[in-house]
Amino acid sequence: MDLALALPTHSIEAYQAAAARIPVLSAEEERELAIRLHRDNDLEAARRLVVSNLRFVAYIARSYRGYGLPEADLIQEGSIGLMKAVKRFDPELNVRLVSFAVHWIKAEIHEYVLRNWRIVKVATTKAQRKLFFNLRKARARLGWMSQDEISTVANNLGVTEENVREMEARLNAHDASFDPYTGSDSDDDVATAPVAYLSDHRPDPAKELEEAQWQALNEQRLRDALALLDERSMDILNSRWLAEQKATLHELADKYGVSAERIRQLESNAIKKLKKAMAS
Repeated sequence: MDLALALPTHSIEAYQAAAARIPVLSAEEERELAIRLHRDNDLEAARRLVVSNLRFVAYIARSYRGYGLPEADLIQEGSIGLMKAVKRFDPELNVRLVSFAVHWIKAEIHEYVLRNWRIVKVATTKAQRKLFFNLRKARARLGWMSQDEISTVANNLGVTEENVREMEARLNAHDASFDPYTGSDSDDDVATAPVAYLSDHRPDPAKELEEAQWQALNEQRLRDALALLDERSMDILNSRWLAEQKATLHELADKYGVSAERIRQLESNAIKKLKKAMAS
């Protein structure tokens, strides 16, 4: 068969049938192709190694159909794992490629399942990821788990009993629509929807932009208003309101050789000018 054959994608059955018709390489052929790939970076050799093992990817992907995800996507992710395995396969290992590739194929499928099984990610830690796949198999046999069964699973997988309980609860939960449309006029349906009681406390981008623009406008108005003051009035305002160690009326009176009351008047007049300029 011509290995340049484009596998059909219109149906899973057709794809699997076409992959099954591709001849399996002998151990010697596989080793020779792997040597060509590593020694000469022969991409044709890499392609033949991948294509000849696609049937095994489809076989492994079938075992993950119970997660409710498209089988075509499972096969695609598994094929990525196969390609990674081909790149890392050492012909001197004296093992068949499919035996070496199983880990990489399953790893990619696992990642895909964990990313897409639920809207909310159910497994993030190492213990949770280990439990996700193993606990589903255990629950399929045991149903709701007793304390003894939880202890057994925890011991077998090397995790805590609390990890087991938490993952069992996550597996038993279901995604809920944030704002479900029920077609009902009942207030109860609206009140129990997450949109009714979950709040987003992050800043509103539109409000933040509005406030930033308003702040920039006020700062520009203040700069323009300050430019209207004479140097002495500017110094008085700066000394009285902006300096770290604020000056008293008497200190400024001594500085300019006037009375403290005159400094107070100059300060008051300068503030009035600023307010009038800012309001215009």
